Amino acid sequence: MTNSSSSKKQAQDQPETSEPTLKSLKAKMTKSDEKKKLKDIEISVPIVYGNVAFWLGKKASEYQSHKWAVYVRGATNEDISVVVKKVVFQLHSSFNNPTRVIEEPPFEVSESGWGEFEIAMTLHFHSDVCDKPLSLYHHLKLYPEDESGPLTMKKPVVVESYDEIVFPDPSESFLARVQNHPALTFPRLPSGYNLPAPMQLEDTGKKKRGDTKDHSLGQWFMSFSEADELLQLAAARQQVQAHIAKLRRQISLLEGQNQTVKTGSDL
Repeated sequence: MTNSSSSKKQAQDQPETSEPTLKSLKAKMTKSDEKKKLKDIEISVPIVYGNVAFWLGKKASEYQSHKWAVYVRGATNEDISVVVKKVVFQLHSSFNNPTRVIEEPPFEVSESGWGEFEIAMTLHFHSDVCDKPLSLYHHLKLYPEDESGPLTMKKPVVVESYDEIVFPDPSESFLARVQNHPALTFPRLPSGYNLPAPMQLEDTGKKKRGDTKDHSLGQWFMSFSEADELLQLAAARQQVQAHIAKLRRQISLLEGQNQTVKTGSDL
């Protein structure tokens, strides 16, 4: 399995007022309607997006070597449809109907093929959340990092990225609707501020489950948390520092050798 960094995402062009986007890009999402907005409050939605790919083994052909699924999900497999209205997946133009619109969870597309390519995923939000969409970009990965190793049907290739969508200054209605929802990181409210009573939700017995806790691919999903991300960043920083130190030693050694050669030539 591969944990992809979150540097491959980018949001659509931003106007002067901040718009919703990913935490890693240091930009944020807002709704244009200014009435009843709660200042200095942020709601964040941890998400994971990526793909799972299975080699077809003996059933593989030149143009059908893998079956795969690309998706956007809650980081802890909670239902993100409380915020996300639909996701538009843009596949390679060689696929039939390359633009796939998914209007209910799970937000995913399953296909089969042989090639790797970039997939655009555009998230559209409910009207009380944000009126601007957010685009994610994921490079479909079918083959393991060690391409020299043998292919196997026992373990799929999994490539996922973690990020957080940040909504600053949410509307009062949005905050009231999603309060205490497990898919969101809920803020601490200013002292003395009380939200209105939560809105009446659909009968959970009639509502289709939108989480991915029981997803057929769930056993292959990776676990993400901020602590994990910090540990990975710290480890990467140590590796970079060690590499820099090694390069400095090599440069110092080369400079010493050059000085020795220069001194010998002056004799």
